[in-house]
Amino acid sequence: QVQLVESGGGLVQAGGSVRLSCAASGRSFSRDAMGWFRQAPGKEREFVAISWSGGSTRYADSVKGRFTISRDNAKNTVYLQMNSLKPEDTAVYYCAAKSGDYGLAYRQDEYNYWGQGTQVTVSS
Repeated sequence: QVQLVESGGGLVQAGGSVRLSCAASGRSFSRDAMGWFRQAPGKEREFVAISWSGGSTRYADSVKGRFTISRDNAKNTVYLQMNSLKPEDTAVYYCAAKSGDYGLAYRQDEYNYWGQGTQVTVSS
């Protein structure tokens, strides 16, 4: 059974940092693109970052320069390091996986697997 399980969320003050982890199980995800999305209260889920299996990354403009996505294929885990957090970063963060390096990073319907989400709350 394929699963993605996020962890590391919590309450942090503005300007602080949090690192999220997404542990995958059931099969190797080394050839999958791994992405992070978030959904703030009352808003639609939006793209945050992607790590393509070939090594390149891409970020939403709103987090560029503050967030870093990385992956450890040996551990089947993807991370999201979030620095200089702002109250508007408050959201449930989801990791997702899609097979192969194709398609568009932000197209949610292209992702085959999703985690259950982890809450990040940034206080002002």
